[in-house]
Amino acid sequence: MAKRRKVMTPRKKSAAPELSEIRERIDAVDAELHRLLNERATLAQKVGISKHASGRTIDFYRPEREAQVLRSARNRNKGPLRDEEILRLFREIMSACLAQQEPLKVAFLGPEGTFTQQAVFKQFGHSVRALALPSIDEVFHEVESGAADFGVVPIENSTEGTVMHTLDRFLVSPLSICGEAELRIHQYLMGRMKSLAAVRRICSHHQSLAQCREWLDEHLPDVEQVPVSSNAEAARRARDEQHTAAIAGETAAEVYGLDVLVAKIEDRPDNTTRFLVIGAKTFRPSGDDKTTVLVSVAHTDAPGALYRLLEPLAQNGVSLTRIESRPSRRKKWDYVFFLDLEGHVEDPKVALALGQLKERSSLYRVLGSYPRSVL
Repeated sequence: MAKRRKVMTPRKKSAAPELSEIRERIDAVDAELHRLLNERATLAQKVGISKHASGRTIDFYRPEREAQVLRSARNRNKGPLRDEEILRLFREIMSACLAQQEPLKVAFLGPEGTFTQQAVFKQFGHSVRALALPSIDEVFHEVESGAADFGVVPIENSTEGTVMHTLDRFLVSPLSICGEAELRIHQYLMGRMKSLAAVRRICSHHQSLAQCREWLDEHLPDVEQVPVSSNAEAARRARDEQHTAAIAGETAAEVYGLDVLVAKIEDRPDNTTRFLVIGAKTFRPSGDDKTTVLVSVAHTDAPGALYRLLEPLAQNGVSLTRIESRPSRRKKWDYVFFLDLEGHVEDPKVALALGQLKERSSLYRVLGSYPRSVL
């Protein structure tokens, strides 16, 4: 009986590249990215950042141009990087290019570790000099005096509403609104203890306590709640006091050396705070803008007073996205109105509507036209 011969089939070569080959390709991409980043920085110099010895960085900062760059980056993104990662990378590239001569000085409601500081870095990147100040008033004063180029202050939260003190500052300040930033707010319970059973008191800003009200009622109903001036102050107390925990952003745990006991305890998953960028300059349209106007009439208690103010917006097809009233401080029961509109003051229909609104107003001031937050 003849023996059956064993047929050897050749082993197929793997189609997947070797690990070393992939790493070589990554190194080549890194080198090309590095070359392109330096080329971009050189082009930034050519538009004036470093060529004008008498100029300051603020003279070359163009938020409308940055908004256009970010929108383009988001629109052409095909993955696998998420849109928010692409936006963060491009923000940091623009921030570094702008800071070649000197960094922008941006004042914010401090101290360090607050959500407002996070909004500064989201809006301007990390190549800025962030100046922490103890109050909204001082942020306005720092920008008004020229000690800071811009300021960042909170204006409203999607859960708890408007920060009235920021609005009231515009009644007496000459500054303009130059931009806005929206920040998803995640609240973290933090402290030096190892379990919730050791918590005797919780410190936080009153807005953060309110944003976590349901969680606190369910999990820590008998624990004392202590409102403080800022979440960073709450974190400091949690670091220094026995049995004290804080509610703050994750950054505060890193700054103050605390352990996160429970993450993301906010009652609403879409909890978002909107911040305003304030400065002395106004800027051109970006293509997707908002305008904020301060208006009033001689007798705000007269029938149809508010209707007459808003009528030109409807007649000219301008969308009103937000309205707030505040005491005018001229006499009792007299009010001013803050209006947020879609569009830029240079847009024809917005300009026409505002011209008619001005004719009907006893007080009229455009607080700013600025790019809509790029998310």
